[in-house]
Amino acid sequence: MRAPGRSAHQAVEQAQRYIAEGYSCVVEMDLAKFFDTVNHDRLMSKLEKHIEDKMLLRLIRRYLRTGIMTEGMVQARDEGTPQGSPLSPILSLIVLDELDKYLEKRGLRFTRYADDNNVYVRSRRAGERVFENLIAFIEGTLKLRVNRDKSGVFRPNRAKFLGYTFIGTTGAPSAHPKSFGRLRDKQKDIFYCARGTSLRAAIARLNPVLRGWRQYFRLDERRGVFEELDIHIRRRLRKLIGIAWKNPRTRERNLIRRGIAPERAWKSSVNGRGAWWNSKALHMRQAFDNSFFKRMGLFSVLEMQ
Repeated sequence: MRAPGRSAHQAVEQAQRYIAEGYSCVVEMDLAKFFDTVNHDRLMSKLEKHIEDKMLLRLIRRYLRTGIMTEGMVQARDEGTPQGSPLSPILSLIVLDELDKYLEKRGLRFTRYADDNNVYVRSRRAGERVFENLIAFIEGTLKLRVNRDKSGVFRPNRAKFLGYTFIGTTGAPSAHPKSFGRLRDKQKDIFYCARGTSLRAAIARLNPVLRGWRQYFRLDERRGVFEELDIHIRRRLRKLIGIAWKNPRTRERNLIRRGIAPERAWKSSVNGRGAWWNSKALHMRQAFDNSFFKRMGLFSVLEMQ
């Protein structure tokens, strides 16, 4: 159930195995501002059991109490770990090791990666009982806070773990709708900033985002979903092209250059529709077909080039 050093994908695959074994409910625990609420005294108490070097312990205590800037004033920190340091995640996860041991002692099936933790049970009733016990342990013993708005007992296709949700009796990992939402937000920023720049520059900014996102969600094997995403991205790029063609004469001339018949190019250029409508119209899809974007080097989330 615990596997130090494993990857996020291995943790997701472990979750899938539990669901495939018949654990049909997920107890999802969201720790509110976890890295900001680590209890210093509890953490130091755990470290003192394993570290004999008093100087090192004093340095860690001083590190934890590093001041934070609030409204122009530096204030001492009495809980939480400093952000941005590689030491903070290590110290914070020492705290959650106690949670792992608690779950193991109770014989529960669970997956945890960093502060993302889900427990798998066979019924909602069992899940609600585990949920209440976990809240009592996390808030009472670990002195952390549970975000009750994001925590609860869910069916696998409603739960979220490391950006994934799980579909069907096999628990097939699928990108959670919120993960798609974050990708859409990134795309919006890129397309908005791309106005007035070249199509090649827009694709150059878009590709790393698409490639990184799809690589992370490579466990999701739904072809239809990613085909639709590719279609949507190409449409957004065609819209950029349409925006760049500011007047009917320019649109007509460029459509003819792209192989559209003169009469049809003229009618399309003066149809009175906006760039978004035209981006899905047949004349634009023929002028800038899939092979065009492939030659431009656009990354395909379906093909995972």
